[in-house]
Amino acid sequence: MMERLAQRLAHGDESKTALHTAYGQIGGIVGILVNALLAGAKLFAGVVSGSVSISADAVNNLSDAASSCVTLIGFRIAKKPADKDHPYGHGRSEYIAALAVSFFILLMGVELLSSSIERIRTPQAVTYSTAALVILILSIAAKLWLAWFNHALDKKTGSAAAKAVVADSLSDTAATAVALTALVLSRFTAVPVDGWFGVVVAVFIFRAGIGTFKDTVDLLLGKSPSPEFVSEIEEAICSYDGILGVHDLIIHDYGPGRSFASAHAEVPANVDVMHSHDTVDLIERDLLQKYGLHISIHMDPIVTDDARVDALRTLCGEVLEKVDPVLRFHDFRVVQGPTHTNLIFDVAVPAEYKTPDDALVHRIAEDFSKIDERYFCVITVDRGFN
Repeated sequence: MMERLAQRLAHGDESKTALHTAYGQIGGIVGILVNALLAGAKLFAGVVSGSVSISADAVNNLSDAASSCVTLIGFRIAKKPADKDHPYGHGRSEYIAALAVSFFILLMGVELLSSSIERIRTPQAVTYSTAALVILILSIAAKLWLAWFNHALDKKTGSAAAKAVVADSLSDTAATAVALTALVLSRFTAVPVDGWFGVVVAVFIFRAGIGTFKDTVDLLLGKSPSPEFVSEIEEAICSYDGILGVHDLIIHDYGPGRSFASAHAEVPANVDVMHSHDTVDLIERDLLQKYGLHISIHMDPIVTDDARVDALRTLCGEVLEKVDPVLRFHDFRVVQGPTHTNLIFDVAVPAEYKTPDDALVHRIAEDFSKIDERYFCVITVDRGFN
């Protein structure tokens, strides 16, 4: 049913971006309806029982409805096409919407903490109400369903906003469970625990808000793609005839369905350049069709028919293996002179590699000179971007 509704909202456009936006709109509308109903029901339960934790939970649901409005607006902006000022589209609007949701969550946490502390200072009796009990139980069930619903959306779209709603819904479930416990205890004890339970609810809300904020900021700052996705793209490129290797793969995320990338593909130097160019064009088209990835590939010609160069390339791999197995190299060239041989290559290291570049270059050059003092290394350290 959800698939059919998404296709109708996409007006027959079955592209990844159009369906992503349609699923986001469905999630936003459902979130507004569910949270608005829960807010009204909990406000009634809070007034009937006189419980600050229930009333605060109602306000939290009201803020969730507002957050869903923000999410809905974010998805609508995100589907706008590229323009002069935004050549990569508006996809990151969804991340901004998720960031706004995190601020809503944190604001509600502050408000709840303030009201709970006030209730601790001036305790008031909580009146047990069966109607309030039923409302809270139904609320927990509704929030669990909303978390499941948005998890399903996340699996279809990889949406940061959907992930934020899942985290918020689960924290709301815990918060409502705390309010429910306080209400049940009010039937058996006159001890004013409502304020303290409200503080516990605030902690759950803060935790969800901080987690959502961090995850969204990571996306806006440029979070690395998953290693699995990087490996999959590299393997896809290398699967074509005439491609010897790939390096310097950089992937930029401009919102779901709007990924751009660049890479260097190694091709045999003795193959006609037009043939290699056709292969690269084919790879770029195939990756766009299969992954929705707009990629630009640069060709690096590699000498493959010189026995001495091949032997020195193998030696380079052995030297780097001894220095550190995580090291890789590319763009290997040899320039021979009357007194020495220049070995020119790039060493690829992880972005978080701790050894300073100068120290790493010195170590590698020193190991080569121990093998043959006529080997001079010209090394560029290439720290990974993906």
